[in-house]
Amino acid sequence: MLTSESQKHPAKQSIARRFAIGASLFYASTLGMGGTYLPFFPVWLKAIGVDVTWIGIITAVPSFSRFTVLPFVTAFAERRQILREAMVVLAFVTAIGFLVVGLLHQPLAILIAFGLMACAWTPLAPMIDGYALKGVIRYGLNYGPMRLWGSAAFIVGALAAGLLLSMINPQNLIWIIVAVAFLSAFVSLVLAPLDAPTNSVASAHASGLLRRPLFLAIIGASALIQASHAAYYGFSAITWQYAGLSGFTIAVLWSLGVIAEILIFAISPRFTVSPAVLVMIGAASGLVRWAITAQDPRIEVLTAAQIMHGLTFGITQVGTVALLVRHVPSQWLASAQGYLSALTGITFSLAMVCSGLIYARVGEGVYYAMAAMALAGGLVMALARKRLDAHHAVMD
Repeated sequence: MLTSESQKHPAKQSIARRFAIGASLFYASTLGMGGTYLPFFPVWLKAIGVDVTWIGIITAVPSFSRFTVLPFVTAFAERRQILREAMVVLAFVTAIGFLVVGLLHQPLAILIAFGLMACAWTPLAPMIDGYALKGVIRYGLNYGPMRLWGSAAFIVGALAAGLLLSMINPQNLIWIIVAVAFLSAFVSLVLAPLDAPTNSVASAHASGLLRRPLFLAIIGASALIQASHAAYYGFSAITWQYAGLSGFTIAVLWSLGVIAEILIFAISPRFTVSPAVLVMIGAASGLVRWAITAQDPRIEVLTAAQIMHGLTFGITQVGTVALLVRHVPSQWLASAQGYLSALTGITFSLAMVCSGLIYARVGEGVYYAMAAMALAGGLVMALARKRLDAHHAVMD
């Protein structure tokens, strides 16, 4: 995780290693919780008698909080220079919130409690990204090797969820989520403190980023490419079941995608092309992947398309964070991640709604729309590339 520059200074290397270990563990615990939440939570709601309409409303709450409350929370924590402290507090609030939700059974009460908890939970992902990127700048760390532990833990959490699903009463599933949430909260205590910034930029307001065309191009391109996964997340399992694939095969296909993502994060320090080109590679890969998926391909071809998840998601993520490091002042990195998360949330939600409407009419043809989104993201980045490279050259 350390660059050669950090290795030249033993004291700095020790601080950097502590920072990297804390960030890696918190990535693992927070995304591991996501791996248990996604399969468990809707099943638990159904098991305690919540109507499917209410389940849809309740599970939509985190998406809503991502583009409403989230940017303000991340900006507030960064402006007050309490990013680490805010993550600790929000992690414990999240754990207590899930505990309270688990004690409730009325849909409206669950909706209110879950909604309040989501305001604390959803900012954690952009906050840990912003925190990790500050470590990239201050200690010469590499983002990918820290982030890969989150993806690995997500797989472990999802597989554990699948195994436990047949072993325990569905009404007790919530306590697994609660347990992992509290684990994540206590892990947050090992996060290394961040030095207070000395640059006067810190006193300015991060909302100024929204007046910077290059910043808008970065988050706009990323949001379009990442939101092109909407149909895949929403309808791939349903489509593959109709095609006769077993549940185990579907699980393997999904796991292959995340494994490919982990590999990309692991080797990302060796990438030599510019971050803008990485994002464009992610966009081109999305265009190819979704065009293939729309063809109802044979299992061998589908497997290859799934492995491309390392490019469509992983390399886009690596390129995006590298662009943020290059073009956003370090004092605003968490806020920048908040704006990125908010825009991605809006774009993804709209893409998911449109995907449902399109899928109802043309089935797998919905992936052509996803391919068009990926292409649009690539075009945005292609148009901004020269200015991004020139801006970086001036800063150097």
